[in-house]
Amino acid sequence: MHPLKSATGLGLIALAGLTACGGGDDDDDAQKLPQLSAASAGTLSACATLLTGFTDANTTLTAATDVAAGTLTVGGTAVPAHCQVTGNMYSRTGSNGNYAIGFEMRLPQAWNGRFFYQGNGGLDGSVSTATGATGGGPLTHALLQGFAVISSNAGHTGAQTAIFGFDPQARLDYGYQAAQKLTPMAKALIAAAYGRGPDRSYFGGCSNGGRHTLVATTRLANEYDGFLAGAPGYNLPKAAVAQIWGAQQWAQAYTAGTVVDPRTGATIADLTTALTAAERSLVSQRILAKCDALDLAADGIVADTAACQKAFSVADDVPTCSGERDGSCLTAQQKTILAAVHTGAKTTTGTAIYNSFPYDPGIAGSGWATWKFSNSQALDPLAVGTVFGTPPAYMADPLTADIDAHFARITATDTTYTESGMDFMTPPNPSNLSTLKKRGAKVMVYHGVSDAIFSYDDSVTWYKNLAAANGGDASNFARLYGVPGMNHCAGGPATDQFDMLSALVKWVEQGQAPDSVVATARGTGNAGGVNAELPSSWSTSRTRPLCPYPKVATYQGSGSIEDAANFSCR
Repeated sequence: MHPLKSATGLGLIALAGLTACGGGDDDDDAQKLPQLSAASAGTLSACATLLTGFTDANTTLTAATDVAAGTLTVGGTAVPAHCQVTGNMYSRTGSNGNYAIGFEMRLPQAWNGRFFYQGNGGLDGSVSTATGATGGGPLTHALLQGFAVISSNAGHTGAQTAIFGFDPQARLDYGYQAAQKLTPMAKALIAAAYGRGPDRSYFGGCSNGGRHTLVATTRLANEYDGFLAGAPGYNLPKAAVAQIWGAQQWAQAYTAGTVVDPRTGATIADLTTALTAAERSLVSQRILAKCDALDLAADGIVADTAACQKAFSVADDVPTCSGERDGSCLTAQQKTILAAVHTGAKTTTGTAIYNSFPYDPGIAGSGWATWKFSNSQALDPLAVGTVFGTPPAYMADPLTADIDAHFARITATDTTYTESGMDFMTPPNPSNLSTLKKRGAKVMVYHGVSDAIFSYDDSVTWYKNLAAANGGDASNFARLYGVPGMNHCAGGPATDQFDMLSALVKWVEQGQAPDSVVATARGTGNAGGVNAELPSSWSTSRTRPLCPYPKVATYQGSGSIEDAANFSCR
C-alpha cells in the first residue's frame, strides 16, 4: 500500500501543467506577409484621475497609484516610474462563492507605445506583479522595457483554487475567457492613460502562461501582434494525466517513506527513492558520454537533441545493477520505468495519453525530480480531478487512481459543464494560425529540453504540424527554440537567461527574423539570480546561441567553447 497525500480539499496554489488539424496558407512567403510598423513612444498623462475618470463595462477600479522610480526592483534592477492600477471585472456570485477577474496594470511614465499581456502560471488564482517577465531570468522584463503590462488571477482567488473547478464559469475564465474579457478593457485603460491606444500588443508567459499564449494565437489572433510562449502546456490536461500515470510507474520502484510537499502541505510518497539524485546524475553522465560531442563540442551541453534520441539507449548505455543500488547502476526495473516514462504515458489499451520526453542531461536537475516525483502527486491530481475532469471530483489517491477513467473525463461534457477540459484549456485548431499570419503577427516559442511536466517533444509536434499546414515551412511567422539542459521554464545545466521579447519586437516591427537568440548562464554574481545547478567546469557567464528548430547550435571548430560567437546554427 502506498502512502496517500492528505491534501484533498486543500487550496493548492499552483500547477504548471495532440490532435492538430490542418489549415493554413501554403502559398505565402516572407515577401508576401505584411510588415507591421514600429510603435512610437508616449508619456503618461494621468494616473490618480483614472480611478474616477475611467469607466468600462463590468469593470471596477480599486486603486490608481503613482509608483516612484526604484520603488519596485526586479532582479536587482530598479523599475522606472509608473502608475499601478488595480481592479476587477465581472464580479458575480457563482455556484460556490463570489468570483471576479482581479487584475493589475502597470503603466510606465515613459511608455514605449506597446501593451504586454502577462500570462501567469499554475492554476492562476493570484494577481502576480505585472512586470511581464518572460522566463530565463528577470533581467529583461516587459515593464523595464517600457511596455504597459497587465496581470490577472484568471477569474478566481488562491483560496478558491481547490474549488473553482466546480463552478462552470470559473473553469471557462481560467481556460480562455478571462483573457478575452481583459484585453479590450486593458487597451481602453491605456488609451485613457496616454491619450491613445497601444500601437503594438504582445502576449507572453511561461508554463500555464505559455498555454495562455498559444490559446491566444487562435482565440485572440486579431488583438495581438506578437506571441511569446515559454514551455507551453497547450495540452495541459493530457500532460497532467500523464504525470499521474508516471507517478504510478515510479511507485513500483520506490523503497519506502513519505515527505511533506512544501508548497501544499500534502503528505506524499517519497518517490525520489525510486530514482535518486545520484542515479539521475549517472543517467545524465551516460547521456553526455553518448551525445555531448554530436554538436562538435564536448561542453556538457547536448545541443543536437534529435540525434541524441537515436544515439542513446537506456537499455544499452546505462549499467545494470548486479548487486545493491549504489548510484553507479540502475536495476532492470528502474531502466524499464525510465524508458517507459520517456516513451510517454499510455492507457491500458495502448492509447497515447501525451507525448514522449527526450533524453537530456537536465534529468539531473532538481526541477526534473520535483515535477516527476512531488508535483505529480500533490498538484496534478487536484487539477485533473476538479478542473479538467467532467464532472469535477476530488481524486483520493493518485497512486491508485484509474488512469483510463481520468483520461476519458478530460474530454467529457455534461449539461452543466458544456465544454470539456480539453475544449476550454487548449487552442482550437492550433495548426491554423492563418489569421495572425496574414496580419503580419509573429510567434516565438522557447522550451527547455529537460522540461519534466510539459514535454519539449510536444512543442516539436506542434511546430511540425504548423509547418505542415503552411506548405512545409512556418518559419516566416513562427519559430521554436529548444533550450538544452533547461528544466521547466528555468534551471538545470543550461544557459537559461535570454531576451526573447526584444527579438520578437524586432521581428514584428522591423522585419528582423531571429535566426538565433543568445542565452547566458546564470553564474556567480548574476543580477537576475544564480542558477545553482550550473556545472563547476562551465564559465559563470557562458553564452550559447538558441537556434530555431530544427537547426542545432554547432561548434565552428575554434575559439572558446564558453562564447556563443564560436557556435553557429546549422
